[in-house]
Amino acid sequence: MSAAEAVGVFRRARGRTLDAFLSEKEREWKGPFYFIQGADPQFGLMKAWSTGDSDSGGDEWGQEIRLTEQAVEAINKLKPKPKFFVLCGDLIHAMPGTPWRKEQTADLQRVLARVDRDIPLVLVSGNHDVGNTPTPETVAEFQQTWGDDYFSFWVGGVLFLVLNSQFWYDASQCPALKQAQDQWLDQQLSVAGRRHCQHAVVFQHIPLFLRSIDEDDDYFNLTKSVRKEVANKLTRAVARGSGLPLVGGADAAHRHHQIRRPINTYKERAHSPNRAAPRGTPAAHPPGTWPCIWDAPAPSLSASGRTRLHTQSRPVSWEVGSAHGWISTTQRPSD
Repeated sequence: MSAAEAVGVFRRARGRTLDAFLSEKEREWKGPFYFIQGADPQFGLMKAWSTGDSDSGGDEWGQEIRLTEQAVEAINKLKPKPKFFVLCGDLIHAMPGTPWRKEQTADLQRVLARVDRDIPLVLVSGNHDVGNTPTPETVAEFQQTWGDDYFSFWVGGVLFLVLNSQFWYDASQCPALKQAQDQWLDQQLSVAGRRHCQHAVVFQHIPLFLRSIDEDDDYFNLTKSVRKEVANKLTRAVARGSGLPLVGGADAAHRHHQIRRPINTYKERAHSPNRAAPRGTPAAHPPGTWPCIWDAPAPSLSASGRTRLHTQSRPVSWEVGSAHGWISTTQRPSD
C-alpha cells in the first residue's frame, strides 16, 4: 500500500491532533471506556533477532504478519468496541535508509487497514521509525507515512498526549524540531491545567525510567537529566490540577515487551490503582476485573528469546482505571 493509498485508510494525525474525535464533544467525562495499547509490531525483528544480525537481518517478517493479523482479528471482535487502538512505536524494524523498509511498511499498512473503521488508529513514533538520531528528513518521512509524530486528542473527558521521545534521546540533528515539541507540550499542559483536566495520558516510545527516577542511564531509558526535566514538567501540571499518569513507553515499547509495572511513582504521585477515584470516575472496578491496558498487537521477544502471542488476555500495564475503563480478565497483572 502506498502512502497515497494509506490516506484513505488511516485517520492520520494532522495539525497536531487526531480528527477521529471532535475535541469539544469529547472533553466531557461520560463514564468508563477502554482502549487497546500495543507496541513494536516491528516487522522484520524476529528474523534479525534469530540470526543475531539486528542491523540488516530482517529480510523476512511472515511471522509478524500472522501475529498482527491475529491481533487485529481479536480487536475487531471486542464488544463493546474500544475507543481506539494505539501502537507505541517501532512499527517496523528497518531503520531509515536501510533495506526492506518500504516493503515492511507496505505490509504493516495492509494488515492495519483491516482494523475496524470505527476503531481509530493512534500511531506513535519509535527509534526504528525515525532513527536513533532523528533528522528533519526521517521525521518528515514518518509524518508522510503515518501522520504527525506528536499530537494530542480528547476522548471521553481524557486528554491524550502523543510524544516523539527520540527528540529527548538525541536531537543533535534536529534541535529546532525538539524545541518545537517542547514548546507545544508546555502549551498543552497549560491548557490542561486551566481546564482542570482530571485525567491525561502520555504515550511515548522510550520511557523516562524503568524502576526509579535516579536509576543509571541505559539504552532503554532517557538520560537522568532529561527524565527529571520532563518528570518535573508533568508533576507541575499535576499541581495545577490535571492528573497525568505516564503510560506507554515503559511497559510496551522499546524493551521489546519485557513486562514491567507502569511508571507512576515519581515524587509519590497519587496515581496508583489504590487512589480514590477523582470526581466523575468509577469509585471501584467491578468484581473480577482489573484496570488495564491490553498489549494486543505484535510478537513478543522475552529475554529468553521465546515468542508470545499478544492476542492473549494479558494486561501488560495497569493504571488509574478511569482513563482506560474496566476490562474483565482472568489474570491479575503481575510484577
